[in-house]
Amino acid sequence: MPPLHRWTPRALYIHIPFCTNKCFYCDFNSYVAAGQPIDAYLDALENEMRLTVEALPPTAIDTVFVGGGTPTVLTPPQMSRFLAAVKRHFPLADDVEFTMEANPGTTDMDKLAAMREGGVNRISFGAQTFDNALLERIGRIHAAQDVVQSIANAKAAGFTNLSIDLMFGLPNQTLAQLQDSVNKALELDLPHYSLYGLKVEENTLFYRLYQRDELPLPEEEEEVAMYEYLIERLSGAGYRHYEISNFARPGFESRHNTVYWHNEPYYGLGAGAHGYALGQRHINIKGVQPYIDAAGRDLPRLERSSVSAEEAMGDFMMVGLRLREGVTPAGFAKQFGGAGLEEVFGRELARLVDQGLLERSEHDQGYRLTSRGVLLGNEVFGAFV
Repeated sequence: MPPLHRWTPRALYIHIPFCTNKCFYCDFNSYVAAGQPIDAYLDALENEMRLTVEALPPTAIDTVFVGGGTPTVLTPPQMSRFLAAVKRHFPLADDVEFTMEANPGTTDMDKLAAMREGGVNRISFGAQTFDNALLERIGRIHAAQDVVQSIANAKAAGFTNLSIDLMFGLPNQTLAQLQDSVNKALELDLPHYSLYGLKVEENTLFYRLYQRDELPLPEEEEEVAMYEYLIERLSGAGYRHYEISNFARPGFESRHNTVYWHNEPYYGLGAGAHGYALGQRHINIKGVQPYIDAAGRDLPRLERSSVSAEEAMGDFMMVGLRLREGVTPAGFAKQFGGAGLEEVFGRELARLVDQGLLERSEHDQGYRLTSRGVLLGNEVFGAFV
């Protein structure tokens, strides 16, 4: 079989697992911050940074993404200390895209100054909806006005590369409510928007309610209508629908997430973080104290697994077809030692083209989702599992 990519990651993900509260739909590795040993966690994280660059020295880091949890629960001194550690251990490219997730209402001017000073140049705010009753219903503790204020603060602090997340398909959400939220989001005039359909995940309050038939979700047709509205409204406002759930002005696409969609390697640090390098995936220990104990001694791995070329090829197709530009023979060959896209997946591709879910791209001989394929993405991705 052809070799997997042998280059060291140029993307870095760091997990800060602390939150102000736990949202009803969230199954991320996150813990309410009150009473947590945050400083000890930052010590352990710095030790993991040191051990990581010893084990696999980076050349240059093009993208950094700090996710959570809510990284912005760190105090300004903790934030400064954390960001200084990142710069100390990882050689950041001059034009690095350095993203931090934030919750509306957790970014005052002092914190934003610490973030900017520390090298953050892109912020992604979890807005979810501009309907206060819906925010309460999904367990968010911010109000719609906090989103507006947080964006204003970020702009005043000099940030220009800003994004917000919105959700659709929420309990009792109507198309009209979604339209109102999208219009309010567009009034903020941001370069990037992420729009996600609610997924009911195990180990969440919503899952328990769903099991008891107490979660009034919109009907499937209503949810499809919401998604179609989003595509039409944002495209009409000049945003490029560059990935199934993401819209950007040209040049403001998320470079970090594009690494994932191209199935390229990345460093993953912090409790519960995933990483992918030199044909190996790892998952870190999840609990805060177990992570602190482990990362104080060695790389805090929960599990490691080698990825076969066959599995990596399937992953490449599943994530690559999320991008509206799709996958190309050239991209496939580059990642898999010259292997032919059609030699490996010709039968599946032909069937999906026949079903009207994929189409050929004239200029690069690649494959991408049709408009119908966008709505039925899971059927397409499932063909490559």
